[in-house]
Amino acid sequence: MKRLVFTVTNELNYDQRMIRICTSLVNAGFNVLLIGVKRRNSPTIAKQCFGQKRVFTFFKKGFGFYAEYNFRLFFTLLFTKADLFCCIDLDTMLPVWMAAKLRGKKKVYDAHEFFSQQKEIVTRPTVHRVWKWIENSFVPKFKYGYTVNGSIALEFYQRYKVNYEVIRNLPVMQSVHLRTDKKEKIILYQGAVNEARGLEYLVPAMKEIESELHIYGDGNFLQQTKNLIAANNLEAKVFLKGKLLPAELDDVTQNAYIGLNLVENNGLNQYYSLANKFFDYIQNGIPQVSMNFPEYKKVNDEFKIAVLIDDLQPMTISTAINELLSNDVLHTELTQNCLTAREQLNWQQEEKKLVTFYKNMI
Repeated sequence: MKRLVFTVTNELNYDQRMIRICTSLVNAGFNVLLIGVKRRNSPTIAKQCFGQKRVFTFFKKGFGFYAEYNFRLFFTLLFTKADLFCCIDLDTMLPVWMAAKLRGKKKVYDAHEFFSQQKEIVTRPTVHRVWKWIENSFVPKFKYGYTVNGSIALEFYQRYKVNYEVIRNLPVMQSVHLRTDKKEKIILYQGAVNEARGLEYLVPAMKEIESELHIYGDGNFLQQTKNLIAANNLEAKVFLKGKLLPAELDDVTQNAYIGLNLVENNGLNQYYSLANKFFDYIQNGIPQVSMNFPEYKKVNDEFKIAVLIDDLQPMTISTAINELLSNDVLHTELTQNCLTAREQLNWQQEEKKLVTFYKNMI
Protein backbone atom coordinates (compact mmCIF):
# COMPACT_ATOMS: atom_id res chain seq x y z
CA MET A 1 0.00 0.00 0.00
CA LYS A 2 1.54 3.31 -1.11
CA ARG A 3 1.99 5.90 1.63
CA LEU A 4 1.21 9.58 1.02
CA VAL A 5 2.40 12.19 3.52
CA PHE A 6 0.73 15.63 3.59
CA THR A 7 2.09 18.66 5.48
CA VAL A 8 0.19 21.70 6.78
CA THR A 9 0.88 24.52 9.24
CA ASN A 10 -2.41 24.49 11.11
CA GLU A 11 -4.45 22.57 13.69
CA LEU A 12 -5.67 19.33 12.15
CA ASN A 13 -9.09 19.11 13.81
CA TYR A 14 -10.49 22.14 11.99
CA ASP A 15 -9.04 21.58 8.53
CA GLN A 16 -12.14 20.45 6.63
CA ARG A 17 -10.33 20.39 3.31
CA MET A 18 -7.52 18.08 4.44
CA ILE A 19 -9.93 15.81 6.29
CA ARG A 20 -11.85 15.38 3.02
CA ILE A 21 -8.73 14.84 0.93
CA CYS A 22 -7.13 12.33 3.29
CA THR A 23 -10.37 10.41 3.83
CA SER A 24 -10.97 10.07 0.09
CA LEU A 25 -7.46 8.78 -0.50
CA VAL A 26 -7.74 6.23 2.32
CA ASN A 27 -11.02 5.02 0.81
CA ALA A 28 -9.19 4.68 -2.53
CA GLY A 29 -6.63 2.34 -0.97
CA PHE A 30 -3.76 4.65 0.01
CA ASN A 31 -1.99 4.79 3.37
CA VAL A 32 -2.20 8.47 4.36
CA LEU A 33 -0.44 10.53 7.03
CA LEU A 34 -1.30 14.17 7.71
CA ILE A 35 1.27 16.24 9.64
CA GLY A 36 0.32 19.51 11.34
CA VAL A 37 1.12 21.78 14.27
CA LYS A 38 0.89 21.12 17.99
CA ARG A 39 0.91 23.98 20.48
CA ARG A 40 0.65 24.12 24.25
CA ASN A 41 -3.10 24.69 24.11
CA SER A 42 -3.87 22.36 21.20
CA PRO A 43 -7.07 20.32 21.69
CA THR A 44 -7.05 16.54 21.80
CA ILE A 45 -6.65 15.28 18.28
CA ALA A 46 -9.88 13.90 16.78
CA LYS A 47 -9.82 10.32 15.57
CA GLN A 48 -9.77 9.93 11.77
CA CYS A 49 -9.42 7.03 9.34
CA PHE A 50 -5.98 8.35 8.30
CA GLY A 51 -2.79 8.75 10.30
CA GLN A 52 -2.08 12.06 12.04
CA LYS A 53 1.05 13.51 13.56
CA ARG A 54 1.61 16.90 15.15
CA VAL A 55 4.91 18.75 15.40
CA PHE A 56 5.30 20.89 18.51
CA THR A 57 6.45 24.53 18.21
CA PHE A 58 7.27 27.10 20.89
CA PHE A 59 6.61 30.03 18.56
CA LYS A 60 2.99 30.73 17.65
CA LYS A 61 3.32 33.04 14.66
CA GLY A 62 5.61 35.12 12.49
CA PHE A 63 9.12 34.31 11.29
CA GLY A 64 9.96 32.41 14.47
CA PHE A 65 7.06 30.02 13.95
CA TYR A 66 7.79 29.33 10.28
CA ALA A 67 11.51 28.88 10.88
CA GLU A 68 11.00 26.55 13.85
CA TYR A 69 8.22 24.53 12.25
CA ASN A 70 10.02 24.09 8.94
CA PHE A 71 13.19 22.97 10.75
CA ARG A 72 11.33 20.44 12.89
CA LEU A 73 9.19 19.29 9.96
CA PHE A 74 12.25 18.62 7.80
CA PHE A 75 13.72 16.23 10.37
CA THR A 76 10.32 14.63 10.91
CA LEU A 77 10.05 13.94 7.17
CA LEU A 78 13.55 12.49 7.04
CA PHE A 79 12.46 9.69 9.35
CA THR A 80 8.84 9.22 8.22
CA LYS A 81 7.93 6.30 5.99
CA ALA A 82 6.62 7.68 2.69
CA ASP A 83 6.35 7.02 -1.03
CA LEU A 84 5.30 10.60 -1.81
CA PHE A 85 5.38 13.94 0.01
CA CYS A 86 2.78 16.65 -0.61
CA CYS A 87 3.17 20.21 0.69
CA ILE A 88 0.03 22.23 1.22
CA ASP A 89 0.78 25.80 0.11
CA LEU A 90 4.18 27.48 0.20
CA ASP A 91 4.67 27.43 3.96
CA THR A 92 5.79 23.77 4.04
CA MET A 93 7.38 23.66 0.59
CA LEU A 94 11.05 23.94 1.64
CA PRO A 95 11.18 20.96 4.04
CA VAL A 96 9.15 18.83 1.62
CA TRP A 97 11.46 19.68 -1.27
CA MET A 98 14.60 18.97 0.78
CA ALA A 99 13.31 15.72 2.29
CA ALA A 100 12.04 14.45 -1.07
CA LYS A 101 15.36 15.29 -2.76
CA LEU A 102 17.50 13.65 -0.09
CA ARG A 103 15.33 10.54 0.08
CA GLY A 104 14.57 10.22 -3.64
CA LYS A 105 10.81 10.49 -3.13
CA LYS A 106 8.14 11.97 -5.36
CA LYS A 107 6.74 15.35 -4.42
CA VAL A 108 3.50 17.23 -5.11
CA TYR A 109 2.38 20.82 -4.56
CA ASP A 110 -1.23 21.29 -3.43
CA ALA A 111 -1.83 25.03 -3.85
CA HIS A 112 -4.89 25.85 -1.78
CA GLU A 113 -4.42 29.47 -2.77
CA PHE A 114 -2.11 31.83 -4.62
CA PHE A 115 -0.01 32.10 -1.50
CA SER A 116 2.37 34.94 -2.38
CA GLN A 117 -0.56 37.11 -3.51
CA GLN A 118 -2.49 37.18 -0.21
CA LYS A 119 -3.27 40.63 1.15
CA GLU A 120 -1.42 39.85 4.40
CA ILE A 121 1.68 39.25 2.27
CA VAL A 122 1.50 41.70 -0.64
CA THR A 123 0.97 44.64 1.75
CA ARG A 124 4.20 43.84 3.66
CA PRO A 125 7.13 44.36 1.25
CA THR A 126 9.79 42.38 3.14
CA VAL A 127 7.47 39.46 3.83
CA HIS A 128 6.28 39.53 0.22
CA ARG A 129 9.87 39.36 -1.10
CA VAL A 130 10.58 36.27 0.99
CA TRP A 131 7.48 34.33 -0.06
CA LYS A 132 7.85 35.48 -3.66
CA TRP A 133 11.42 34.19 -3.71
CA ILE A 134 10.28 30.82 -2.39
CA GLU A 135 7.51 30.68 -4.98
CA ASN A 136 9.74 31.71 -7.89
CA SER A 137 12.53 29.35 -6.85
CA PHE A 138 10.67 26.21 -5.85
CA VAL A 139 7.28 26.00 -7.57
CA PRO A 140 9.03 25.21 -10.90
CA LYS A 141 10.77 22.31 -9.09
CA PHE A 142 7.36 20.78 -8.30
CA LYS A 143 6.41 19.41 -11.69
CA TYR A 144 3.24 17.78 -10.35
CA GLY A 145 0.52 19.61 -8.50
CA TYR A 146 -3.02 20.85 -8.41
CA THR A 147 -4.87 23.96 -7.31
CA VAL A 148 -8.39 25.16 -6.58
CA ASN A 149 -9.48 26.82 -9.82
CA GLY A 150 -8.62 27.48 -13.44
CA SER A 151 -7.56 31.10 -12.90
CA ILE A 152 -4.77 30.19 -10.48
CA ALA A 153 -3.74 27.17 -12.58
CA LEU A 154 -3.34 29.48 -15.59
CA GLU A 155 -1.24 31.95 -13.56
CA PHE A 156 1.06 29.11 -12.47
CA TYR A 157 1.47 27.95 -16.04
CA GLN A 158 2.22 31.44 -17.36
CA ARG A 159 4.67 32.26 -14.55
CA TYR A 160 6.31 28.92 -13.76
CA LYS A 161 5.54 26.66 -16.75
CA VAL A 162 3.88 24.05 -14.53
CA ASN A 163 0.67 22.46 -15.80
CA TYR A 164 -1.36 21.83 -12.64
CA GLU A 165 -4.66 20.02 -12.33
CA VAL A 166 -7.76 21.81 -11.01
CA ILE A 167 -9.34 20.10 -8.00
CA ARG A 168 -11.87 22.35 -6.32
CA ASN A 169 -12.46 22.31 -2.59
CA LEU A 170 -16.09 21.22 -2.63
CA PRO A 171 -18.04 20.02 0.41
CA VAL A 172 -19.30 16.50 0.87
CA MET A 173 -22.92 16.24 -0.24
CA GLN A 174 -25.08 15.15 2.67
CA SER A 175 -28.82 15.11 3.22
CA VAL A 176 -30.06 18.61 3.87
CA HIS A 177 -33.29 19.51 5.62
CA LEU A 178 -34.49 22.74 4.07
CA ARG A 179 -35.94 24.81 6.87
CA THR A 180 -38.72 27.02 5.57
CA ASP A 181 -39.91 28.09 9.03
CA LYS A 182 -36.95 30.26 9.95
CA LYS A 183 -38.40 32.72 12.44
CA GLU A 184 -35.22 34.75 12.56
CA LYS A 185 -33.50 35.79 9.36
CA ILE A 186 -29.96 35.17 10.57
CA ILE A 187 -27.11 36.50 8.43
CA LEU A 188 -24.11 34.17 8.61
CA TYR A 189 -20.40 34.76 8.16
CA GLN A 190 -18.35 31.58 8.52
CA GLY A 191 -14.65 30.96 8.09
CA ALA A 192 -11.41 32.75 8.88
CA VAL A 193 -11.85 36.12 10.60
CA ASN A 194 -8.84 37.49 8.74
CA GLU A 195 -7.68 40.56 6.91
CA ALA A 196 -9.11 41.03 3.40
CA ARG A 197 -12.42 39.32 4.28
CA GLY A 198 -14.35 42.60 4.20
CA LEU A 199 -15.18 42.66 7.90
CA GLU A 200 -14.21 46.31 8.33
CA TYR A 201 -16.94 47.14 5.80
CA LEU A 202 -19.47 44.51 6.84
CA VAL A 203 -19.74 45.56 10.47
CA PRO A 204 -20.63 49.23 9.72
CA ALA A 205 -23.06 48.02 7.03
CA MET A 206 -25.05 46.24 9.75
CA LYS A 207 -26.30 49.62 11.01
CA GLU A 208 -28.62 49.67 7.98
CA ILE A 209 -29.80 46.05 8.34
CA GLU A 210 -32.57 44.85 10.66
CA SER A 211 -31.27 41.35 11.31
CA GLU A 212 -28.58 39.69 13.38
CA LEU A 213 -25.15 38.85 12.01
CA HIS A 214 -23.52 35.73 13.45
CA ILE A 215 -19.79 35.32 12.85
CA TYR A 216 -18.30 31.84 13.26
CA GLY A 217 -14.53 31.49 13.16
CA ASP A 218 -11.36 33.18 14.36
CA GLY A 219 -8.23 34.65 12.86
CA ASN A 220 -5.86 37.60 12.70
CA PHE A 221 -8.66 40.19 12.42
CA LEU A 222 -10.70 39.00 15.42
CA GLN A 223 -9.69 41.75 17.84
CA GLN A 224 -10.21 44.44 15.21
CA THR A 225 -13.68 42.98 14.57
CA LYS A 226 -14.50 43.20 18.28
CA ASN A 227 -13.34 46.82 18.24
CA LEU A 228 -15.50 47.59 15.18
CA ILE A 229 -18.59 46.10 16.83
CA ALA A 230 -18.05 48.24 19.92
CA ALA A 231 -17.21 51.41 17.96
CA ASN A 232 -20.44 51.10 15.95
CA ASN A 233 -22.58 50.19 19.00
CA LEU A 234 -23.63 46.92 17.40
CA GLU A 235 -23.24 44.56 20.36
CA ALA A 236 -26.97 43.72 20.19
CA LYS A 237 -26.85 42.91 16.49
CA VAL A 238 -23.42 41.43 15.62
CA PHE A 239 -22.26 38.34 17.53
CA LEU A 240 -18.91 36.57 17.52
CA LYS A 241 -19.73 32.90 18.01
CA GLY A 242 -16.25 31.37 17.98
CA LYS A 243 -14.87 28.44 16.03
CA LEU A 244 -16.87 25.25 15.44
CA LEU A 245 -16.02 21.78 14.25
CA PRO A 246 -17.17 21.05 10.67
CA ALA A 247 -20.23 18.97 11.64
CA GLU A 248 -21.43 21.66 14.03
CA LEU A 249 -20.95 24.35 11.41
CA ASP A 250 -23.22 22.54 8.94
CA ASP A 251 -26.10 22.67 11.46
CA VAL A 252 -25.52 26.38 12.01
CA THR A 253 -25.40 27.06 8.26
CA GLN A 254 -28.71 25.30 7.61
CA ASN A 255 -30.35 27.57 10.20
CA ALA A 256 -29.11 30.74 8.50
CA TYR A 257 -31.15 32.81 6.04
CA ILE A 258 -28.27 34.46 4.13
CA GLY A 259 -24.58 33.57 3.86
CA LEU A 260 -21.81 36.09 3.27
CA ASN A 261 -18.66 35.63 1.20
CA LEU A 262 -16.86 38.96 1.12
CA VAL A 263 -13.34 39.29 -0.25
CA GLU A 264 -11.24 42.38 -0.88
CA ASN A 265 -9.77 42.86 -4.34
CA ASN A 266 -6.29 43.26 -2.95
CA GLY A 267 -3.89 40.80 -4.53
CA LEU A 268 -4.53 38.11 -7.12
CA ASN A 269 -5.18 35.52 -4.42
CA GLN A 270 -8.29 37.40 -3.39
CA TYR A 271 -9.39 38.24 -6.93
CA TYR A 272 -9.08 34.63 -8.06
CA SER A 273 -10.47 33.16 -4.85
CA LEU A 274 -13.00 30.36 -4.63
CA ALA A 275 -13.69 30.24 -0.91
CA ASN A 276 -14.80 27.17 1.04
CA LYS A 277 -17.80 29.02 2.40
CA PHE A 278 -19.05 29.83 -1.10
CA PHE A 279 -19.70 26.15 -1.71
CA ASP A 280 -20.74 25.40 1.89
CA TYR A 281 -23.64 27.84 1.52
CA ILE A 282 -24.68 26.21 -1.76
CA GLN A 283 -24.49 22.74 -0.24
CA ASN A 284 -26.75 23.78 2.64
CA GLY A 285 -29.30 25.54 0.41
CA ILE A 286 -28.47 29.06 1.61
CA PRO A 287 -28.56 32.07 -0.78
CA GLN A 288 -25.57 34.32 -0.38
CA VAL A 289 -24.05 37.70 -1.06
CA SER A 290 -20.71 37.15 -2.80
CA MET A 291 -18.17 39.01 -4.90
CA ASN A 292 -18.40 39.62 -8.62
CA PHE A 293 -14.95 38.07 -9.19
CA PRO A 294 -14.16 35.71 -12.10
CA GLU A 295 -14.55 32.34 -10.37
CA TYR A 296 -17.68 33.28 -8.40
CA LYS A 297 -19.24 34.82 -11.50
CA LYS A 298 -18.52 31.67 -13.49
CA VAL A 299 -20.49 29.53 -11.02
CA ASN A 300 -23.26 32.10 -10.60
CA ASP A 301 -23.71 32.47 -14.36
CA GLU A 302 -24.40 28.74 -14.52
CA PHE A 303 -26.58 28.29 -11.44
CA LYS A 304 -27.67 31.75 -10.11
CA ILE A 305 -27.21 31.02 -6.43
CA ALA A 306 -26.03 34.44 -5.19
CA VAL A 307 -26.37 38.18 -5.32
CA LEU A 308 -23.00 39.41 -6.57
CA ILE A 309 -21.56 42.77 -5.57
CA ASP A 310 -18.83 44.81 -7.28
CA ASP A 311 -17.30 46.51 -4.23
CA LEU A 312 -17.22 46.39 -0.44
CA GLN A 313 -18.67 49.78 0.41
CA PRO A 314 -20.99 49.44 3.44
CA MET A 315 -23.92 50.79 1.38
CA THR A 316 -23.30 48.20 -1.36
CA ILE A 317 -23.24 45.40 1.20
CA SER A 318 -26.34 46.56 3.08
CA THR A 319 -28.30 47.06 -0.15
CA ALA A 320 -27.57 43.52 -1.34
CA ILE A 321 -28.39 41.95 2.02
CA ASN A 322 -31.59 43.94 2.40
CA GLU A 323 -32.68 42.87 -1.09
CA LEU A 324 -32.41 39.22 -0.06
CA LEU A 325 -34.10 39.89 3.29
CA SER A 326 -37.09 41.64 1.73
CA ASN A 327 -37.50 39.88 -1.64
CA ASP A 328 -39.07 36.51 -0.82
CA VAL A 329 -39.39 35.57 -4.50
CA LEU A 330 -35.67 36.10 -5.13
CA HIS A 331 -34.70 34.29 -1.93
CA THR A 332 -36.84 31.28 -2.84
CA GLU A 333 -35.42 31.19 -6.38
CA LEU A 334 -31.83 31.24 -5.17
CA THR A 335 -32.58 28.59 -2.55
CA GLN A 336 -34.01 26.23 -5.15
CA ASN A 337 -31.06 26.89 -7.44
CA CYS A 338 -28.67 25.98 -4.60
CA LEU A 339 -30.44 22.64 -4.23
CA THR A 340 -29.95 22.01 -7.94
CA ALA A 341 -26.32 23.14 -7.95
CA ARG A 342 -25.36 20.98 -4.96
CA GLU A 343 -26.00 17.86 -7.04
CA GLN A 344 -23.00 18.78 -9.19
CA LEU A 345 -20.86 20.93 -6.89
CA ASN A 346 -19.94 18.32 -4.30
CA TRP A 347 -16.90 16.41 -3.13
CA GLN A 348 -18.26 13.04 -4.27
CA GLN A 349 -17.85 14.29 -7.85
CA GLU A 350 -14.60 16.22 -7.36
CA GLU A 351 -12.74 13.50 -5.42
CA LYS A 352 -12.69 11.33 -8.54
CA LYS A 353 -10.12 13.72 -10.06
CA LEU A 354 -8.05 13.64 -6.86
CA VAL A 355 -7.91 9.85 -6.73
CA THR A 356 -7.03 9.63 -10.43
CA PHE A 357 -4.23 12.17 -9.92
CA TYR A 358 -2.53 10.13 -7.16
CA LYS A 359 -3.06 6.78 -8.88
CA ASN A 360 -1.22 8.23 -11.87
CA MET A 361 1.57 9.48 -9.60
CA ILE A 362 2.54 6.16 -7.99
